Amino acid sequence: MERILVIGGARALGAAVARRAAKDGYEVVIGARDLAAAEALATEIGATAVRIDLQDETTMAAAAARLVDGIDHIVTTGSAPHDVRAVELDRDKLVAAFTAKVIGPMLVAKHFAPALRPSGSIVLFSGVVGWRPGPGSLVKGVTNGAVEYLARHLAADLAPVRVNAVSPGVVDSGAWDRLGDDKAGLLSKSAAGTLVGRYGESGDVVEAVMWLLRAGFISGETVHLEGGARHMTS
Repeated sequence: MERILVIGGARALGAAVARRAAKDGYEVVIGARDLAAAEALATEIGATAVRIDLQDETTMAAAAARLVDGIDHIVTTGSAPHDVRAVELDRDKLVAAFTAKVIGPMLVAKHFAPALRPSGSIVLFSGVVGWRPGPGSLVKGVTNGAVEYLARHLAADLAPVRVNAVSPGVVDSGAWDRLGDDKAGLLSKSAAGTLVGRYGESGDVVEAVMWLLRAGFISGETVHLEGGARHMTS
């Protein structure tokens, strides 16, 4: 049985990946900053939980020590949005955003590489905003864009372990529920800004992640899951 570690696996898209992996017969390890939430989901789906905070390297080292007997795949979904204009940047929040998307995954590779089996893989999470510049999306855009290069260079560094990234558009993963009545408007606007005329569902992203785990001849690539939104002219 292959073992998969899903970092950020206690909520939203990470939880959806963890649930699907368990259903597909993987041995699932849920890594999350909120250990109680990770343990609750782990109990529900027959997985195990470890505390991993992408802002704290010591938690990565401790988790890697627990999984030293081997791991096949790592999926990391972490983010720390800082959606402000350049004149409003906060240095600590800026660093946290880069740590969640870029520095943290690099340190995950540092600590877990010795346990990753040669046929294994890492799947990183980017996002469409990396290719759609706009006011207020400076930090999110640059960090998500950086993930594409991280996948390329990490793939070369860890070969033959494969490293790829997925780049979703707006997805109804539960993350937008906080908007209340405004959520429907956001999703409708997102659907209108795609070539396929709809917004994304969690299942769209989960299917792509699960495919990449099995795609043994793909490495260093970014898979775009946004219905062609990057190609819209307006």
